[in-house]
Amino acid sequence: MPGNRHVLSHPIVDSRLSQLRLATTNPKDFREGIHDISFILGVEATRDLEQEPFHGHTPVGPFTGTAIKPRIGLTPILRAGLGMADALLKLFPSAPVYHLGLFREKVSLQPVEYYSKLPSVPPVDAVFLLDPLVATGRTACAALSMLLDWGIPVSKIKLLVVLGSEPGLKHIEENHPDLEIWVAAVDSDLTDDGLISPGLGDTGDRLFNTLRE
Repeated sequence: MPGNRHVLSHPIVDSRLSQLRLATTNPKDFREGIHDISFILGVEATRDLEQEPFHGHTPVGPFTGTAIKPRIGLTPILRAGLGMADALLKLFPSAPVYHLGLFREKVSLQPVEYYSKLPSVPPVDAVFLLDPLVATGRTACAALSMLLDWGIPVSKIKLLVVLGSEPGLKHIEENHPDLEIWVAAVDSDLTDDGLISPGLGDTGDRLFNTLRE
């Protein structure tokens, strides 16, 4: 496994993901499962954040505390990435959220950009790119290119993923070998249609209850 890929190993994550995989899981429980796993991903991926000291007073006396030093931005890939954003906002309540609109063309499986909320100059020091499902990896690579063009170096970007395919993650790693990836679980296979197998289906449709009968 590449050194910059971190796969979670935790009983709660495994249990939540197993519930997400079930076709019978309803949208409410699916959203909550994505949220819970995203929160744990956020905690694990922030272990090395730089801190700075400050001095304050408790009701009893003075103390020296710490605060997170870098300015953090969140970039969810629409629309499924929205399911991860609230969990990261619990960790970084004041973080700006920059939506990136990308969809995968059904025939070519190539990403198509349709929306970007990135300001002209980055007002943040580091970015968490949120993509719950990495299948071919092309959409994530397109989003990464947008962030790099924006002026955020790859060393200041962390990709957070609920479920990735081995081919998709390898594609990202080949194109961005210095990128730090945090993923809850990895499936080995892709279908001919570019879907993760066994996977958990279309994350956006299951989050927002737009599955077609």
